[in-house]
Amino acid sequence: MDYVNLQIGGISHLLQPTFNTVHLPNSMLRFNPVKTPGISDHYVAGKIYGFPINCPAHRHRYVMSLMPSVGSPDVRADVLASEYDHDFETATPYYYAVLLEDDEINAEFSPTARCGFYRFTFANSSSPANIILRGEKDVDIRIIDATTIAAKEVFKGVKQYAFLKFNRPFQSFATFRKNTITKQQKEIQGDNAGIYVTFDPVPAQAVEIKYGISYISWDQAQANLEKEIPHWSFDEIRQNGRDTWNKALGQIKITGGSEDEKTVFYTALYRTFERMVNITEDGRYYSGYDNKVHQDKRPFYVDDWSWDAYRTHHPLRAILNPGMEQDIIQSYVRMYEQSGWLPTFPQVYGDMKAMIGNHQDAIIADAWFKGLQNFDMDKAYEGMLKNAMHGAMLPWREGPTTELGQFYREHGYFPALDPGAKDPVKEVDKFEKRQAVAVTLEQAYDDWCLARIAAALGQKKDYEKLAKRACNYKNVYNSKTGFMSPKRADGTWVEPFDPKSSGGTGCREYFAEINAWTYSFSVPHDVAGLMTLMGGPQQFIKRLDGLFAEPMYGYCRWTQTAHIPDGTGMVGQFVMGNEQGFQVPYLYVYAGAPWKTQKRIRRLESTWFRNDLMGMCGDEDGGAMSSWYVFSAMGFYPVTPGVPIYVIGTPLFDKVSIRLPDGRDFIILAKNNSHKNKYIQSAILNGRPLQKAWLTHKDIVNGGELVFQMGPRPNKKWGVDSLPSTFDDGIERK
Repeated sequence: MDYVNLQIGGISHLLQPTFNTVHLPNSMLRFNPVKTPGISDHYVAGKIYGFPINCPAHRHRYVMSLMPSVGSPDVRADVLASEYDHDFETATPYYYAVLLEDDEINAEFSPTARCGFYRFTFANSSSPANIILRGEKDVDIRIIDATTIAAKEVFKGVKQYAFLKFNRPFQSFATFRKNTITKQQKEIQGDNAGIYVTFDPVPAQAVEIKYGISYISWDQAQANLEKEIPHWSFDEIRQNGRDTWNKALGQIKITGGSEDEKTVFYTALYRTFERMVNITEDGRYYSGYDNKVHQDKRPFYVDDWSWDAYRTHHPLRAILNPGMEQDIIQSYVRMYEQSGWLPTFPQVYGDMKAMIGNHQDAIIADAWFKGLQNFDMDKAYEGMLKNAMHGAMLPWREGPTTELGQFYREHGYFPALDPGAKDPVKEVDKFEKRQAVAVTLEQAYDDWCLARIAAALGQKKDYEKLAKRACNYKNVYNSKTGFMSPKRADGTWVEPFDPKSSGGTGCREYFAEINAWTYSFSVPHDVAGLMTLMGGPQQFIKRLDGLFAEPMYGYCRWTQTAHIPDGTGMVGQFVMGNEQGFQVPYLYVYAGAPWKTQKRIRRLESTWFRNDLMGMCGDEDGGAMSSWYVFSAMGFYPVTPGVPIYVIGTPLFDKVSIRLPDGRDFIILAKNNSHKNKYIQSAILNGRPLQKAWLTHKDIVNGGELVFQMGPRPNKKWGVDSLPSTFDDGIERK
């Protein structure tokens, strides 16, 4: 636990920073302090505006907040905010503390799964102490008695209930609306409303507030509180949180490496536990997919972004907690049953349709072919097939198909417009646009995942249709330029076409956030087929080398950023800071040059993942980028979710021990390992020589020992005898 540094990535390279999120692993209640509005880099924010009751969804707004003050209360937000100093701030996964300098108040917080515990210590004991509780949207706050408040706020149509208990009675209270105090009354409803309570000063005695939250009712929030915090021992809650995190992070133990590398590793591992979150309360859960409360013997999970999470986050969970992964997939199935569509970005309030593709196909296929089958596959398949055959396929849109989706199903690619042309299809998002090439590439992969499932279920006709669609990536490969490129509806290429700018600011005409250079390698399901398109293994290696060496657009960073505003962590035209490139450094293995992967991975780790404020090279996105680092540092990576294999990179640490759920361990030893000795000379798996640069899922989950002999120069003969394959690898068919 002591190796976790929540400040890593606190200043973003471009878009969103990481947050000081305090919570228990995969739990319903999440906290991070409310800092200066309008500043995305929270570390450099000048003030704290409050402390949340809950953060229901990753990177969304908080719901209700508490703020302490001294003296005559002023509920105006700009006045209530307090200066703070990072030197007097403590941020850990299980405990947060900060000195509010304006009134010399020490604020502390520690969570349980569905409850929070605040402790405010007031240095000034000669003035009254106030606690202000406020909300923004459809607020309902009621004083039950002198130590109890019930509060509620609506978040995107979902009611967040809270039941708060104070450790001692307050002497007075008042309500306010829009920063103006109204009168002494015991309840208030509406927008931008709140209530404050005042305590007579008591030297050296803190005001403590414990509370439970619920999406079901105030009664359930109270029941959660009585169950999880029946006492008034703040220190016990903090210690329980620390123990819980030590157990979770202790599933992977590492030896060797520098102190900074250990800190980066365990911080990354911590961030993989933020999502998804279990919102079940005593066997019941509120669903935003039909706005009903359900009973279920299995937990219900929300808050996922499948577009990025399928690549790394779900595969890591399939190793560390396969039971949870199966419960998560069953939650997806429930969402489909309740809403009629299998979601892509499932939130507590419903699907936040974002990005592109139907990557829940990859999540489900990956679990199924790794033997994680404790979910309703028949219903899941029904939902996946509906999305594939009848879904919109539009970026940031959900629902029935449009003429563009129908065009794809008939012609095998998403049609592109000329740059800047007005889109005649009204359903296309005006900002996100068509992203025509990216949609084609990612849909081809999703169709491949679904084709594998169809074959396994004996759905022959579906398999044949989907397997053909899995080859659609070839329809947007321009052999004259060597890049995945936009194609008009009439079959002609959009020209001229610059693969660095890729169609307008933001690359959203033809690609999703990044350009053609990295996206041209986005065929994880058929690397061999892509290699053939590019001229064979040696030419493929040259193309990969060129990707990492190609200069910036216009040879300067500001022009590069203007054309690829979401491209961070760049090496040449390769984008480490955006998820589409995660698999690219590992593709050398498929061409028979694993030593090049080993060199690239070490350099990317040391360059873009560091123990400092800018040590996260892109949007962390709630676990996806951190999972990439965890896998890569251990020495292997799931290039193609949907097949149960992992491509070997290079181990960063001398020893990695993965404790598996059944009590066995999978141990990776790197002998003679160092920063210079990054190259694998030989490998032994469970006492037998390993000549291939990949592992099966069974190799890992059955436990055992993988031993690498490391050296300073590459052994170009190791790992080239048996290359990984994906497209058709012997599916067991009914």
